[in-house]
Parts: sequence; structure tokens; C-alpha cells
Amino acid sequence: MILRASRTAHPNQALGTSAATFESRDVSRGVFLTFEGSEGCGKSTQVKRLAARLARKGLPFLVTREPGGTAIGEKIRELLQFAPESAAMRAETELLLFEASRSQLVREMIEPTLTQGTHVIADRFFDSTTVYQGAARALDPKIVEQLNAFAIGNCRPDLTIILELDVAAARGRMLRRVRPVGTPDRMEQEPLEFYERVSAAYRELPAREGDRVQLIDGSRSADQVEAEIWRILWERFGANFQPRQPRIENPKSKI
Repeated sequence: MILRASRTAHPNQALGTSAATFESRDVSRGVFLTFEGSEGCGKSTQVKRLAARLARKGLPFLVTREPGGTAIGEKIRELLQFAPESAAMRAETELLLFEASRSQLVREMIEPTLTQGTHVIADRFFDSTTVYQGAARALDPKIVEQLNAFAIGNCRPDLTIILELDVAAARGRMLRRVRPVGTPDRMEQEPLEFYERVSAAYRELPAREGDRVQLIDGSRSADQVEAEIWRILWERFGANFQPRQPRIENPKSKI
């Protein structure tokens, strides 16, 4: 079943960007949603809240993360973020490891899951590489774009939510975060200037892909942010988020 809708401006879109509900979408395929933002912006909280909402509606979904999400990806995550050896890691090595984890995740988990009609919620995806390795690490943006395209193939998100939060406020949240005793996350140990570059690069993304990327004020309460995210999802993909009717089969029929 194909649901069609005309392009309309979203009331919260940035000036000068284009937005769309959806023009042509197979409602039998799952919706692919990604959450982005700097450390401490609240995206992981919103991933959990959206998952809980879908669960209450009885909708099938998969929550995953980057790097990680597969057995191979989780090994890469450990190497990237927590292994003592990662202190010597160069930016180019970091980029290639993120892409390796992503390539495995897309082919092993995300694409097969969407094809089955199950929604996918990802805590980070290729936009993180565009921002962290391309902008903040100052690697060649064309090479980053090419590697992103190679890693994801045709598996692009239907919608990306970026939670925007002032760098100082995000830093304060990070300092209050309770972490298990052990090796700190290397990606959270960068100087303030690094996260300022991250934040600036995220703010530029909606101008490039206004149809896909939505920038949301993450400084509000978790309840307010959750409500806005759900409103956006319902406006764009309401048909996909209707409660599923149980499938009734005739046990005597193979049709």
C-alpha cells in the first residue's frame, strides 16, 4: 500500500529550508528514525521514550545504536570508545572504524528489519560521522561523504531528529551523568572547542536536507521534547504508527 501526501512547510522548520510530510511511502515497510546531537543533549532519553510509546501502541520496533548494534559493531565500539589503546587513535582510523560498524549494522540488522515492517530507532547514524569526523576532526568532507554513502548503500533514514542544546548546558549534563567505574568514554573527553564545532555543524544540517532533518530545542523538559517529536512523527508517518490489527488466518487455507 502506497500512501501519498503533498509537500507542506513544517511549522518548526528553519527559515530557508524545505520540508515535507511524505510523498510516496510504502506503509508495509518500517520507518527508519535516527536521533542525533552532541553529548549530553538528551537524545538517548528520547530514544527510550519513543520506544516506550511504540511499545504501548503494540507496534514492532528495534532500537539500535552507533557504533555497535551487532556483535562486530560492539567490538568496534569498545575499541573506539573505551579500549586503552584508543588514546593513540588517529582521526582517519576513527573514521574507518565507524564506517565499518555502520556497514555491518545496516546489512545485518537495519535493512532486514525495515523490510519485515518493523520500525527502527537508531541512537546516531551517518550524520554523526559527517559532524564529528568531517567537521570537528576536520577530515576531507568529500571523503567522509563517499565513505558514508558506501557504508549505508540505499538505507537512508526517513527522519533524523537533532536535539540542539547549548554547549555549556550539555557539558553540565555530561558532568552530572553517572558512569560505571572504569575507562572513560574517549569521545566525551574532548576540549570544549571540539563540541562547539560539533554543535555548529549539526545546526547546518537542516539547510542541506530539510526534508529529512529536524532540529529540535533540547533545552526544554523531556516531556516537552517528547511531545514535539511525536507530533512530527505523527504528521509525517501517521499511517505507519496506527495500532496494528491482529492478523487472522484460516488454518485450513494456505492462501
